[in-house]
Amino acid sequence: MIIEPRVRGFICTTAHPVGCATNVREQIAYVLRQGAIPECPKRVAVLGCSTGYGLASRIVSTFAGGADTIGVSLEREASEKKPGSAGWYNNRAFEVEARKIGRSPLTLEGDAFSNELKKTFIDAVREKFGQLDMLVYSMAAPVRTDPDTGKTYRSAIKPLGEPVNIKTLNTESGEVYETTIAPASEDEAAATVAVMGGEDWQRWIDQLADAGVLAPGFRTLNYTYIGSELTWPIYWHGTLGRAKVDLDRKAEAIRGRLGEGAARVVALKAVVTQASSAIPVVPLYGTVLFKVMKKLGLHEGCIEQIDRLFRTKLGKDAAVDEAQRLRVDDWELSPEVQQEVLRRWPLLTTETMSELADLPEYKSQFLRLFGFGIDGVDYKQDVDPTTVPG
Repeated sequence: MIIEPRVRGFICTTAHPVGCATNVREQIAYVLRQGAIPECPKRVAVLGCSTGYGLASRIVSTFAGGADTIGVSLEREASEKKPGSAGWYNNRAFEVEARKIGRSPLTLEGDAFSNELKKTFIDAVREKFGQLDMLVYSMAAPVRTDPDTGKTYRSAIKPLGEPVNIKTLNTESGEVYETTIAPASEDEAAATVAVMGGEDWQRWIDQLADAGVLAPGFRTLNYTYIGSELTWPIYWHGTLGRAKVDLDRKAEAIRGRLGEGAARVVALKAVVTQASSAIPVVPLYGTVLFKVMKKLGLHEGCIEQIDRLFRTKLGKDAAVDEAQRLRVDDWELSPEVQQEVLRRWPLLTTETMSELADLPEYKSQFLRLFGFGIDGVDYKQDVDPTTVPG
């Protein structure tokens, strides 16, 4: 079949197997150009391994660090009549390339929040690795079912206390407009913490520790985003911010069990992901940020961020902030970047977007998530949706 992008708002319902595989190989090539990371952990788990920062972590661990990895994700399998999800193709493309260099990756598909998958995971770790040296938690699901109570929680990306009037962007039309977002109820805020806080992360670590599959010196990372003052009204000062505070508390609890330095929340920069595209104000902020950071030679995507994290931020003497987080958003939040973004922000209108921001770059990066718009891929060619090339 010929597969074309079908975009609805912040979701693309199709993915291209050749494009996804090419995107994975390009990320691998970037990492290989940077050279080896000899001190990288060698037995690495990545929860949420199929796209974005999770996929980048698996690539860096394997192709720069020489690690064997076990990944967990929940993706849509391809059929002869329908393409799979981008993550389904990414996982298989990664496995093909990893085996070429003698690594033995394992990917588990399923609900990472469930006790059943955790048990399957522990059994697989015992059989394949014995123990783990590192676990990366890079989950971004909007819904979570508590495995003990059976209650399902849905996150709500809203402010707290008062309505917020904020500037935002229609990424399809390029229209910049003002919108008012009503505040979350306490139930919505609590549900967002249940989904996006640190409860499941701590549950994972506790069960792995109880099972005896954490190696001496084990460490775990959980990725988050803090952002600038432009996104704080809907982000850090809203329900998401409350969830991130919970994440910091859970990191402290894990350190209390496993030792100082064993668990770190990692603050990363704004990039284009399916999750971030759904947050009001973030796409508009991203279009301005990308243009400013590219002009200053500081722009990074997921693979560049995670490569820098593994190379420069994971040593024993790595600096942390007052909340004990590792910061890889330092370039985004540098004074020279933020001052220029803040200068441009009040000038942003539908008419000034082309001058002050970079919507084409944002759209390009969004489509790349699904394997579209990638140089060297013939999108007019018939492809088998069930087969990943390589």
